[in-house]
Amino acid sequence: MPEGDTLFRMARSLHTWLVGRTITGARSRTVKAPLERVVGQAVTDVEAKAKHLLITFDGGDVLHTHMRMTGSWHVYTAGERWRKPGWQAAAVLEAGDRVAVCFNAPVVELRRDDDVGDLGPDVLRPPIDYDEVRRRAATRPPDLPVGDLLLDQRVVSGIGNIWRCEALFARGVNPWTPRTALDDDELDGLVRAASRLMTASVDPIARRPPAQVYGRGGRPCRRCGTPIAVTGSGGHVRTVYWCPGCQGPFPE
Repeated sequence: MPEGDTLFRMARSLHTWLVGRTITGARSRTVKAPLERVVGQAVTDVEAKAKHLLITFDGGDVLHTHMRMTGSWHVYTAGERWRKPGWQAAAVLEAGDRVAVCFNAPVVELRRDDDVGDLGPDVLRPPIDYDEVRRRAATRPPDLPVGDLLLDQRVVSGIGNIWRCEALFARGVNPWTPRTALDDDELDGLVRAASRLMTASVDPIARRPPAQVYGRGGRPCRRCGTPIAVTGSGGHVRTVYWCPGCQGPFPE
């Protein structure tokens, strides 16, 4: 699934190539996005809100896309061959010599507002309201593992599986620690770690931080040498990577 930093980079690229341009052609494969309505309108803004991407037009329309597990936006020069087949295009925006294509996004809708629901504070939109994160976390079940808490977009938004694993490792926290076993400083530290790692990931100059645990199942921990462990967790069974030596074992 594209994570908050991936959406941030998508939005930055679309902002560069679309803002200020007039839409000269548009189409969509969903009735929720009658994109012929935006032809002749200029793009005024492109932004990512956690895992949602919003394109705003000067006529007041907003194109909302959510990538979920499969979606992505590409920008091409007019006439350039697409990197994915045309039948996967969920939405196409033509703006002069540029073509923006949204592939495989399950949510594509044209609306008149930018409301994407009750999201928690976005880790890529400083300053982070840690008090609000704590307040929202306190409404979740006491035994909810902190690894699952970090993926709850209504508690704190933008964090996906990669960065929850990396943030938990950075702070030395076991993914199955019940949320009530963490004090406020420890929860703040996890959110701060995710924000720091993801901010570095979207820096156009800095190099993306190398993975410490994610995708390294069975390989030695860079810190202690213990083999990185892998298992599933949560209602949607996301793969968890962690170091049993640095973060503790899987609960019996």
